[in-house]
This record gives sequence, structure tokens and C-alpha cells, in this order.
Amino acid sequence: MTEFNSFNNNEERERIVAVQKNGDGDLTAFQTSSGRTLQYNEALQEVQAGHIAGVNAFKGRDGETYIRGDADGDPSNNLDQLPLF
Repeated sequence: MTEFNSFNNNEERERIVAVQKNGDGDLTAFQTSSGRTLQYNEALQEVQAGHIAGVNAFKGRDGETYIRGDADGDPSNNLDQLPLF
């Protein structure tokens, strides 16, 4: 898997604080710390541009690019564990 845009300057960037999921449990939208709601593709563009902290974009085995939380050893802040909105 290839990882894109991992930044250390997290203080100045928004974070993902809540998620929406479809009936299959797939993430479909995100709410940021500033209150913005981003559909998956919008969020992916923001992540790839380095505008959102705590997450990164990676290319899966299927060739598609996905959003995932940065590996920090804390499962409680994985995207799937965030509150729904």
C-alpha cells in the first residue's frame, strides 16, 4: 500500500470528529473539527492536500485510494470508532 501526505504539523489543521456510514457500514461523509461536512470524495481531496490532520490517504490492493486514521496505537480514534452524525 502507498501512503500519501503524512504531516507532523497537526495543530493548525482540522481533524475528523464524526462520520456517516451507509447501510453496509462504509464511511460516506465526515464532520470536521470546524463543523464542516465533507462527502467522502471531498474529504479525500482535503486529506491528499494535507488540510486534515490525523488521517492519511492510501492506495488499496484494488487500486482505489482510501482514507484511514494515522497509526498511533489508539484504536479509540480509528475512523470507524468515531461518533456518527
